Amino acid sequence: MRRKITAFFGIAAPLAAMLIAAGYGSSANGSAYSKSSNDSAAVASAHHATGATQVRVASSRLGRIVVDGKGHTLYLFEKDKNRRSACYGPCATYWPPLLTRGKPVARAGAKQSLLGTTRRANGSQQVTYGGHPLYRFALDRKPGQTSGEGLQDFGGGWDAVSPAGKKVESDG
Repeated sequence: MRRKITAFFGIAAPLAAMLIAAGYGSSANGSAYSKSSNDSAAVASAHHATGATQVRVASSRLGRIVVDGKGHTLYLFEKDKNRRSACYGPCATYWPPLLTRGKPVARAGAKQSLLGTTRRANGSQQVTYGGHPLYRFALDRKPGQTSGEGLQDFGGGWDAVSPAGKKVESDG
């Protein structure tokens, strides 16, 4: 386990630095996700106007999964309990929480009734789906990537989230 985490940090640290330098910018070109008809400038401007984070569903190699407004895979952390995040410090560097400044909005297959928020230690609001706090994975650099699926890091497992709010488990 220690070897796996050490190797992860050795690879992830330089890549995380590149992501930060690039400002998390990405292109939808080459995406493994199916584009939704709800991807429009109007939807994007609504996000900026309200501060609300959007969550939608996309098709991936894992099947249909929950993604953020930019199409990045969203994950749950098995160590989280009672709708509370257990991912802080270095964990949150590699697994950035999905934050919102307003009520999160369901789009394209996501269920509004499963969306919610939980307050983090610093007072920010993290988006939840099916009661699970949501995270991105720093090494998923563009829409369609699911490289965080099935990892065992920071004391628990990480899995993509299904439209029903349950974890998606890959076969390997």
